[in-house]
Amino acid sequence: MEISNRMRWAARAQFFCSGFVFATWGVHIPTVKAHYGVDEAELGLAMLAAGVGALVGLTQASRWIGRAGARRTAAVCGATYALLLAGLLAMPTFTALLGLLAVFGIVTSVFDVAINAEAAQLELRCGQPLMSGMHGMFSLGGMVGAVTGGAALAAGLRPQFHLLLVSGAMALTVVVAARSMLPREATASASADHGFRLPRGALALLGLLAALGLIAEGAIYDWSVLYLQQELGSPQQQAALAYASFSAAMALARFGGDALRARFAPPVLLRASALLAAGSMALVLLTDRPWLALVGFAGVGVGFANVVPILFAASARVPGVEPTRGIAGVSALAYLGFMAGPPVIGFLAQVSSLTHALYLVVAFAAALALSARHVDPA
Repeated sequence: MEISNRMRWAARAQFFCSGFVFATWGVHIPTVKAHYGVDEAELGLAMLAAGVGALVGLTQASRWIGRAGARRTAAVCGATYALLLAGLLAMPTFTALLGLLAVFGIVTSVFDVAINAEAAQLELRCGQPLMSGMHGMFSLGGMVGAVTGGAALAAGLRPQFHLLLVSGAMALTVVVAARSMLPREATASASADHGFRLPRGALALLGLLAALGLIAEGAIYDWSVLYLQQELGSPQQQAALAYASFSAAMALARFGGDALRARFAPPVLLRASALLAAGSMALVLLTDRPWLALVGFAGVGVGFANVVPILFAASARVPGVEPTRGIAGVSALAYLGFMAGPPVIGFLAQVSSLTHALYLVVAFAAALALSARHVDPA
């Protein structure tokens, strides 16, 4: 099947929407904290609920995509993901919010696997790197979502109204874009009825490395705004720039990432990226100047930009493993880090400080650099 520009842009639109919705959640984490009157540990519990939901979703992602194809799965789960955003401030109790976030996690993870399976198929059929650019659209969506979220707060727009606007716009975009994705048979699997299996061998290694990267990346997504606001005393609308600078730098680096992936072996690119992330995060935590912290967050974004594209693309090329199953298996371990990392940061911040807790980002980035040599350069 010939891959058209329309198919490529449909996938890019899905990644953009995913990043936009996730950024909007990130911008409103302080709003959620204040609305429900919870502390960092309870906020960490809310993030853990989303993480548990994500892991549940990942056990079913390969099965659902195998039966329905990535196009239909992305439309249903992506639209639901966006619509649930409107409920973040509408729950009657904090307990109800935990339930909503668990469902939020389920549809988020399945949507993520579906669009990554789509991107992997497009890359395989085109015979050229595309994955970094796709993830660049996620980061671009994150940047735009963070900037518009900060602008909405600065303009005095009611948080609930902002969430409703984003929810409706993103759900509509997801559904429209899904119509131009690959047909069902291109991403459906004959082994759809097989149950989920934890990855082994090469997939397990890729998953563990992805978990290291996403623990750190998830911490920035969920805690950078609160860090700038709480630890460095920035107003919330300015603190939102922490997420924006991280996402903008990550987006720019990812748009150039496919060229880097074509030029450098995965271990080399992975090691250099992780070292840059570790050094930049150390700068964020050692400075007391908000503008310098923003520079550091941008460096962290560049450092982590190509970690996930490298590892997800590799998971779709493991011999004898279907791309959807490979991505789902690696995603399961990666999401364990992505979703479990932020609540761990929250609990550590509660017993110590958010600054001390975020040194985990430095530690995990350094560990990723040390482990990069194990990535198969093929």
